[in-house]
Amino acid sequence: MIQTNEVIEGLTGQEVQYVRPPYGTWDKKFEKELNMFPVLWTIDPLDWCSDNVACIVQNVTSKAEENSIILMHDEYKSTVTAAFQIIDELMEQGYEFVTVDELLFD
Repeated sequence: MIQTNEVIEGLTGQEVQYVRPPYGTWDKKFEKELNMFPVLWTIDPLDWCSDNVACIVQNVTSKAEENSIILMHDEYKSTVTAAFQIIDELMEQGYEFVTVDELLFD
């Protein structure tokens, strides 16, 4: 992870501040070692086990509420397709998408 962060910082000029721990597993000692904030999710659309776009969209939109953090895996074409639909639908419902900084620290 440290090597990846160095590459990202080299490309962007920005220090990596956040980490989405695999499987949502986080040990507090990592915070000192990595000097990063863990970001966990409140909605898992189960996109990793289904390629049904409508199902993924329904899993997210039915559970969305203020300050939700949605886990999505962009390695699946169905997830990417669903993400665009989710964004459109939630914006129609009045939701606003913000950065992690805004969500956690504002």
